[in-house]
Amino acid sequence: MDNYSRMKELVDLLNKYASLYYEQDAPVVSDAEYDALYDELRRLEESEGYSLKNSPTHRVGGAPQKKFEQSKHLRRLYSLDKCQSIEEFYEWCARTEKVVSPLPTLTAEYKFDGLTLNLLYDNGKLVQATTRGDGVTGEIVTAQVRTISKLPREIEYKGKIEIQGEGILRLSNFNKYNLTAVEPLKNARNGVAGAIRNLNPAVTAERNISFFAYNVGYSDKTFETQKDIRDFLIEQGFETEGDFALVGTREEIEEYINRAEKMRGGLDYLIDGLVFKVNNLAYRDELGYTEKFPKWAIAYKFKADEMTTTLNDVVWQVSRSAKLNPLAVLEPVDIGGVTVKKATLNNYGDILRKNVKIGDRVFIRRSNDVIPEIMGVAETYDHSKQVEKPTVCPACGAPVKEVGAFLYCTGEHCAPQVISALDHFASKDAMDIEGFSEKTAEQFYNEIGLRTLVDLMNLKPEDMFGLEGFGDKKISNLIGSIEKSKKTTADRFLYALGVDGIGKKTAKDLIKRFRTLKNLAEATEDELASVDGIGGILAKNIVDYFSDEGNRKLVADLLESGIILEEKEEIDGALKGLKFVLTGSLPTLKRGEATLLIEQNGGEVASSVSKTVDIVLAGEDAGSKLQKAEKLGIKIISEDEFLSMIGK
Repeated sequence: MDNYSRMKELVDLLNKYASLYYEQDAPVVSDAEYDALYDELRRLEESEGYSLKNSPTHRVGGAPQKKFEQSKHLRRLYSLDKCQSIEEFYEWCARTEKVVSPLPTLTAEYKFDGLTLNLLYDNGKLVQATTRGDGVTGEIVTAQVRTISKLPREIEYKGKIEIQGEGILRLSNFNKYNLTAVEPLKNARNGVAGAIRNLNPAVTAERNISFFAYNVGYSDKTFETQKDIRDFLIEQGFETEGDFALVGTREEIEEYINRAEKMRGGLDYLIDGLVFKVNNLAYRDELGYTEKFPKWAIAYKFKADEMTTTLNDVVWQVSRSAKLNPLAVLEPVDIGGVTVKKATLNNYGDILRKNVKIGDRVFIRRSNDVIPEIMGVAETYDHSKQVEKPTVCPACGAPVKEVGAFLYCTGEHCAPQVISALDHFASKDAMDIEGFSEKTAEQFYNEIGLRTLVDLMNLKPEDMFGLEGFGDKKISNLIGSIEKSKKTTADRFLYALGVDGIGKKTAKDLIKRFRTLKNLAEATEDELASVDGIGGILAKNIVDYFSDEGNRKLVADLLESGIILEEKEEIDGALKGLKFVLTGSLPTLKRGEATLLIEQNGGEVASSVSKTVDIVLAGEDAGSKLQKAEKLGIKIISEDEFLSMIGK
């Protein structure tokens, strides 16, 4: 294919994708895939020395929808040029230095992944809200934007001013909405776009949207720097989430980029990169604009964490809780430098709600080390076929029972769940039986008929005689390790039982609150739900577990096998009654060391900031937890202050 034909193909394809993304809020490719095609088109245009009339490289955003009344912005909203490597960023710096030398101070902030909004205030009152549209004209969405609870309806400044920012759907609200949504949202960006650009403001209100302000467009007030603009926005009561910094050296720039990439996975909202701007507004006038971008700003894009690919199959796996989990088999796709071949679909109810079919092109999201997840359908085809709901267990053939959105194997000794349960029970954070692994569990299941946790704790040397790989010494070591494990703590034992939803931290929190396993087993749902981090669903899981006759017998038989649970006495220390949250990197203490010191002195450590937290112990690179603590007025201390509290 010659370059002209490829350019025409790319223009048609990109215009189609842009229309679906900007105008219909129905994307069929990820941002990374769109960007790759866009970059290819731009390279071709540069090499050929011309561009086609309807090329998207001339356009900002998409055309406003006709279903909305439209309005011209008082000042044009530009898009941002972008780079995807530190080398490309320094090329932008070099171009900037040709006009303003030496390189001026830059501002660095997060690039939010939401919907750009332009808010007009006059005489202190919000009079109009519009989408960015094509940069010149946007859709009027005032009624929808007024549903944003933390958005100021009035500000102190009485002049005429445009406040620009991003409509954001926080991930916590995105997940909460999807739990009950008839049609779940594909991603948070799509969720906020669909909410704002909906003719019914009640739909907007249901999604609990936020607005993060970051710029001023038209204004009869003058500013000297971007820092002045941000300070003004904060003074006027706008949310300005994110890490804002002034950077001037390569060391400061790269430190900011590295810090942001580390923080990214822990944020309650999506960011797809960073934005660097020349801080001084007078320098911006010297640098000017291209047809589409300001020359004084650039977006530094992160590696993609979302792509689209084909769903080739769905296989069902059995967990230790007997739950059948659907695993998506994908056409391999590179996401952020990692080849992804499989992804989770959560449960059969999730498959139905997302309307996922085998053969569909689907959105895949991978954040940090989290298992990739199918977020929704990009495109479905005539050849796509429904995912069949299994009626029997794929491992043992026992009938499947359906409980809500979940499917369970009814087989009493189904191999995958027995082996997984044994492996979990013996793991380091549970009973810590050294020398017993998943491979050992599988061997014992197949060769000596090991079927239950009680069987494991009652193993005798003669049970292992003749097994491949088990000589006298190895048998002796394993028996010794089992006996040693029988003296343990209640929280380790609770975690080892594998109650659905109880991790090692939750197990510690529960035993700390109820002191003994007996007290926990007798607790009500309301009592359980009063523990920090325990919701209604988990509280019911715990009550249901200890109400089951088979589970009660299992616990009794395990204790009868010789397991002794150490009971911890309540510590009457300097931190008694105080709940801490740790955030950031401390100068000398590791996270585990600080946690141990808090607990040794009678305190408690929580995983998230809430009104029940008394103190936040903060170190370097503290992020959203610190910001939330500041908003709630929670006391924040340094490592030195903490050590002083405990007399060290």
